[in-house]
Amino acid sequence: MRCISAVENILQELKFSFKKVELGEVILFNVLSESQISALKEKLSINGFELLEDKKDKIVESVKTHIIQLVKNTEVVHTEKLSTFLSKEIGYDYSHISCLFTASQGVTIEKFVILQKIEYVKELLSYDELTLSEIADKLNYSSLAALSTQFKIITGTTPSHFKLLTHKGRKSLDNLIP
Repeated sequence: MRCISAVENILQELKFSFKKVELGEVILFNVLSESQISALKEKLSINGFELLEDKKDKIVESVKTHIIQLVKNTEVVHTEKLSTFLSKEIGYDYSHISCLFTASQGVTIEKFVILQKIEYVKELLSYDELTLSEIADKLNYSSLAALSTQFKIITGTTPSHFKLLTHKGRKSLDNLIP
């Protein structure tokens, strides 16, 4: 929400009329001139964002946005395969989406999902409101052991040990890829 709010503020500051701002997408009422695009790029850059104009970059960002929303929106149960969901939402064949994503990010979509889930587990552990079993259920792990194993592979420590650490070692969501 902070990212969306920051982009909305930039658009308002530049006096650009917009219909909607979502993660990775802005819908404007008017087409921007070259000078307006330049000003927007500059303001976005100052605030740690970038304007995506390349179709491939847009697809990759769309994949990231959909995955983050899937991981965080645990109230909605998704019964279809991730590949089917992404193909339907993005409008391209999954093999095309997967190749673009891996070439751009250096990790597979599946690995990115795991990284997102583990980062969300860290977040939930830091809140200290749910037990590990509740977190495993919330994120649809088959068992607490499956969560713990994956957590240890990615972080090098167990979830229980992670909770004890004073410095949680969390990364921002856009810096998860090595």
